[in-house]
Amino acid sequence: MKIIICGAGQVGWHIARHLSNERNDVTVIDTNAELIRRATDALDVQGVTGFASHPDVLDRAGARDADLVIAATHSDEVNMVTCQVAHTVFQVSRKIARLRSSAYLDAIYSDLYRTDHLPIDVVISPEREVARAVLQRLSAPSTFDAETFLEGKLQLLGIALDEDCAALNTPLRQLDEMFPTLTAIVAGVRRNGKLFAPDPGDQLFAGDQIYVFTNAHDVGRTLEIFGKPTERQERIVIIGAGNVGLSVAQELERRPERIRTRLIERDRERAEEAADALDRTIVLHGDGLSSELLEEAGIPRADAVVAVTQDDKTNILACVRAKQAGAKLAIALVNDPTMMPLMSALDIDAFINPRATTVSTILRHVRHGRVRDIYSIGDAEAEAIEAQVLSTSPIAGRSVRDIEFPEGALLGAVQKGGKVLKPHGNLRLEEGDIIVIFAMAKDVPEVERLLQVSIDFF
Repeated sequence: MKIIICGAGQVGWHIARHLSNERNDVTVIDTNAELIRRATDALDVQGVTGFASHPDVLDRAGARDADLVIAATHSDEVNMVTCQVAHTVFQVSRKIARLRSSAYLDAIYSDLYRTDHLPIDVVISPEREVARAVLQRLSAPSTFDAETFLEGKLQLLGIALDEDCAALNTPLRQLDEMFPTLTAIVAGVRRNGKLFAPDPGDQLFAGDQIYVFTNAHDVGRTLEIFGKPTERQERIVIIGAGNVGLSVAQELERRPERIRTRLIERDRERAEEAADALDRTIVLHGDGLSSELLEEAGIPRADAVVAVTQDDKTNILACVRAKQAGAKLAIALVNDPTMMPLMSALDIDAFINPRATTVSTILRHVRHGRVRDIYSIGDAEAEAIEAQVLSTSPIAGRSVRDIEFPEGALLGAVQKGGKVLKPHGNLRLEEGDIIVIFAMAKDVPEVERLLQVSIDFF
């Protein structure tokens, strides 16, 4: 498959890494020659320096025989024009564009992206994806990470283990014996800053951060076993009334359970706009780092505080101050991946990385057939992959114990028909089954090979 990626920033670079590892023919375009050099040196990709929206630049990148264009530059307008040129001049069949401005995303203007108007097949909104991720975290408040698979039937939970966790110092295989009906599988463990896929004989220790697959109906029991009892959230404070903060507040208002939400915004005009757009949410104008304002917002009694301003440091400091004031849960929006290791030390319960959520969403739309979903874990340290078993796959017709999964990969769940099963050695994978795999980044290419990833299937 020939793919052109426009934009060699963090999002474009990671998409190029994933797709080039799958033996696709990838070309990256950017105006910054240094970013192009970095991509071509580190990845198996070609590079073109120039404006992605210029026909001659797209031509040099091979648009005449491209199967897909992904427009992920920092400019919405460049991304839109790039898709238009790719369609009109080069007849590229599939176009994906990242659009940030909410002005382009209103549902009443959805006809804008029709083929006979502005031909974009998939529009990705980082702000909407981040808002979805925040709401996902709020649905599992005692976790630092959360994602759903198999149409909501399976959840991946990130859980930080404390001293009072009953599962400590116990081999993982023994947990299966202690809780035989529990569907949970520990797929990943981060210890002393290093993430790894555990063996059945490995034990868990206080301070570990674990990634657990569990059936949706078993979430409460899973959290309780790992020392995280579920609590109902009634009071939530949001800091930042940008597109993300406003979207989260609007969704909380739509929920049937009554949630007392307060929204803090520093910019007066933006605060007034948010107040007009919301019905039950109390909007406060002021600095989210102000102790007096946080007190007025009810932070000491808050079940959760969500800091989603455009400044990483503000988000981090606001969460630290909120936790010190008594907030039970703190979620921070953090763009800089180098700051993520600080989250635990600062007592911040969860972080949202826009780059990771955007990359996951774009890859979800790129892959066809056998790979149905993908979630990037940590700083692209690992992936959770949902895929369908094909008749040509090396794993079809074989029992789990007979499949040579790479060392850093674990099978988390198998869906047969509409039923989600916990994997065991005798379970046989058949054509049409849907599986979810946790894989360390270095083992993803081998996992893709087991799924029979080939250009023939695109």
